[in-house]
Amino acid sequence: MTTSSALTARQIWTRNRGIALAIVLLLVGAAVIAVIRSQTKHGNLDPRSADPRGSRAVAELLADRGVTTRLVTTLDAAREAVGPDTTLLVAVPDLLTHRQQTELARATAPSGGRTVLVAPGDWSVGRLAPGVTASPATTLETTLDPDCALPEARRAASAETGGIRYRTTADDADACYPSEQRATLLRLPAASGTGDTVLLGAPDILLNDRLDQQGNASLALQLLGSRPHLVWYLPSPADSSAADAGRRSLFDLLPPGWLWGTLQLFVAALLAAFWRGRRFGPLVPERLPVVIRASETTEGRARLYRKADARDRASAVLRSTARTRLAPLLGVPAAQAHTPEALLPALSTRLPDSGEQALRSLLFGEPPRDDAALIALTDRLDALEREVRRS
Repeated sequence: MTTSSALTARQIWTRNRGIALAIVLLLVGAAVIAVIRSQTKHGNLDPRSADPRGSRAVAELLADRGVTTRLVTTLDAAREAVGPDTTLLVAVPDLLTHRQQTELARATAPSGGRTVLVAPGDWSVGRLAPGVTASPATTLETTLDPDCALPEARRAASAETGGIRYRTTADDADACYPSEQRATLLRLPAASGTGDTVLLGAPDILLNDRLDQQGNASLALQLLGSRPHLVWYLPSPADSSAADAGRRSLFDLLPPGWLWGTLQLFVAALLAAFWRGRRFGPLVPERLPVVIRASETTEGRARLYRKADARDRASAVLRSTARTRLAPLLGVPAAQAHTPEALLPALSTRLPDSGEQALRSLLFGEPPRDDAALIALTDRLDALEREVRRS
């Protein structure tokens, strides 16, 4: 009669249902996040989009005031459109490569028009707004007071500009809506002509769902409606002018949100390790599929040693086991059972006729050279243990 050790379908399900449930929850969570992101992020800062994060409302209000809005997605189209009667809005300046930023700055500087940069960071300000440094937001406060002499800001009063903060060395700049002594709206007049560059620390005043809050609409219409034409530049990764994209670091090429996603995976891995590694409650004994006698286990292990010619390993196991059994008989602590300095003197005292050198060779000597020597070692160890028990 044979006993099968194969698991049944019920046992497999019982053991792995936790993993299956975790996978299902992860898939459901990923699907929910994808749906939420697709609903809230679609058309971000797009003047054609009526989504909460779109900007169709401000484009239509500008149209009512006679300002035409043109959407472009390439650097060449943006450069060709600049002029003294045009406002160029760059929706996401940090998506531009350094070469694109340099070329755009060369086109806008002498144009005489207005350039509006939406939330440019360290990657952008050095080229698109020389002399300006950017600092990340340090507070959740988004609604700020103008506290400057810029007419557009004074007429709009409080607005949601809180975000990236800017500082400049230019004396004629208008630093408005300060947050911890740094401006969240900065206007830089051009070196010559009537043009200027405006840096917005946050895109909130342009978004559909924030346009009716505070003085957002007033500020947006004044900043974007100072010229009869508005060119809305949404940088696209497909723009062929991004020829130096390979010069950016690996982290710059990763999509937005990768850091948050990596953190979620790390937390999930920690939870899985905790779940699989922690024992809840006492150990529960399980019935073995077959019962194996101790003698069979010993014989099987001996055959493995013999097949591998592992006389050194076998002799080490025999000597270690003998020392472990002898230590309590000699009054030697178990922790010192394998220390010659502790075990051999106690053994010599018990068996004075044996000789300490012979005992050292027997219990701590070299491995036997052949099977006959191994068998002889086994017999001598058994005889030594019997003698200690009789003494």
